[in-house]
Order: sequence, then structure tokens, then C-alpha cells
Amino acid sequence: MIYNTFSIPATADRYLVISQKQELLDIIEQGTLQNSPFFILGGGSNIVFTDHYHGTILHLENKGINLLSENPETGDILIQAAAGENWDTFVQYCIANHWHGAENLTAIPGTVGASPVQNVGAYGVEAKDIIHSVQAIDTTTGQERTFLNDECQFGYRSSIFKKKYGNQYVVWSVTFRLQSTYKPDIRYKALSEALTTAGIDNPTPRQLSDTIATLRWSKLPRPEETGSAGSFFKNPIVTTDHYNQLKSCYPDIVAYPVPDGFKLAAGWLIEHAGWKGRSLGRCGVYHKQALVLVNLGGCTGNEVVALADAITADVQKLFGVTLEKEAIII
Repeated sequence: MIYNTFSIPATADRYLVISQKQELLDIIEQGTLQNSPFFILGGGSNIVFTDHYHGTILHLENKGINLLSENPETGDILIQAAAGENWDTFVQYCIANHWHGAENLTAIPGTVGASPVQNVGAYGVEAKDIIHSVQAIDTTTGQERTFLNDECQFGYRSSIFKKKYGNQYVVWSVTFRLQSTYKPDIRYKALSEALTTAGIDNPTPRQLSDTIATLRWSKLPRPEETGSAGSFFKNPIVTTDHYNQLKSCYPDIVAYPVPDGFKLAAGWLIEHAGWKGRSLGRCGVYHKQALVLVNLGGCTGNEVVALADAITADVQKLFGVTLEKEAIII
């Protein structure tokens, strides 16, 4: 069975499924993780395997979604979800139970455990906006530690778990702060336009979620149909001066102001560098969304990297912008 959404066959020295905390603690105590490289696998939706992995793959499959507390005065609801839970299953469970705030994160592939590591986001909302705390286990000592939201150092598709700690901590569960009162966030332009087109002025949580799912799958390939790692590149951030230079040459460039300058739409850059719908070997650029690289049938991880490098070089040459991979290359 292939455990990555790019559908690239991969092997490792050891593949261990972890569903109970004691199983992880036993592995740590035995020194397995100290004696060789290891990789923590969730849904496999953001990974490209390029070779046999000379180490241990830890596949988290722990389950459970629990209501911890509800504050009638503030409307705050604390929900704890196990890292191995499917992310969209968690979002839909919250909607069904009238726990609000996660609706905009509908249909994102992956697991709950990956949400704080990557600080996943879509349609104007990021995981950091609803995460209360993260429960993690130190792979060197087996000790458990809780990271409050501000300790996670969340950034654009990043966190302290990705930047500073790497594999030192395994995210075991995540506690989310949701709300009993529903306040739809429809600030994102494409989302508000889709709702207007559908004639929906005040979307219910289900209507909001369904609209977002429809939007997502109208632009992105479904993992069960076409192999990909979702958005392959991060949207680059440039200085205001650099943006103004680009704007003077490319008036229709897509960008959004951020504290450090402007965030450019990587998909726009790739498309205008001439790569949308093109391929290199058995890997191609998705014809509906240039930000996505897809498996055209039997492609290898090295073919994915070759295509990504060719795109990066052309974008750098044309726009003076360096694209950074969001997908993890192993």
C-alpha cells in the first residue's frame, strides 16, 4: 500500500504504525529513534519520496476527538483531537456538533497532527487561529510537553515544530479553541464571490463548508484520482520595492500586502513563466492550478524534483523571485 498522496512507491528500513502512546514510549526507550534517522508520517499529503528511506518511518494512527470544556459566558469550546485523526473528518465532526471556527479549513488533506506543524491554512483562516495548545512527546526523553499557542511560534506554513525542533517532538494531540456562536469568515474574495454566485447571503456552517470544498476541488486534483502533494510551493514574500518593480512590468500580478512587504501568488508566477499544463518526464504542472505538480503516471520522486527545480529556475530568471518548496522532499 502507498502511504503518500503523490502515489510514488517508497520503501524504508522500518515502517512502524503507532496507535497507542505506550507504543511510542517503548520505541523511544528502546533507542530506536536515537540510533538511526526517522520520519513522522501522518497523511502523507505533503511528501515526495525520492529514494529508499534509510531509517524508520513512524506512521501515527492514534484516534479520538473529545470535548474538554465549554464556557457559556465566553462561548469558548475546547476540543482535543488525536494527531492520527484525518483533518477533514475532524472539521466535519466539529460542524456536525456545532463547534464553530474550523469551517474554512474544509477539505485540506492530511492529519490533525500535521496542522500545527505546517500551520495549514485556506480561505483566510489558518490553524493557528483556532489552536489552543499542542500536546507533544520528546523523542529523546519520552517526556510529554504542552505547547500553548504563543509558544508554537506560528508563521506562514511553519511553526516551532518545523523550524526549531524538527523531529525532536512528535505531536500526539492538538487542543482547539472553537466557538458555540457561529460567525462565518467570508472575507476571502474567491469565497465571497462563490457565495454570491450561489445566491447565499448568510451561509450556514454546512453551506460554507460545502462551498469551500467545491471551490477547492474545482482548482485542485483529488488525491484519490491524481497523485500530487497539493500546493507544492509557498507563496513568496517580497519587499515593497521589489513588488513595485514587478507591478510596473506586470500590472496584473497577483499579490497581497503583508507586514514585511507583499505576498505574491506563486501560481501566478509559475503560470506566467509558461509552466501551467506543461510536463517534464512523467510529472506535470496541473492544468487548472499551476501551484500543483501532479503524477502523470509512474513518475518518480526525482522527476518531481527535476520539474520543481526547472520551474524555480525560470521564475527566478524572469521575476527575480526564489520559490520555496512547501512539499517535503525525502
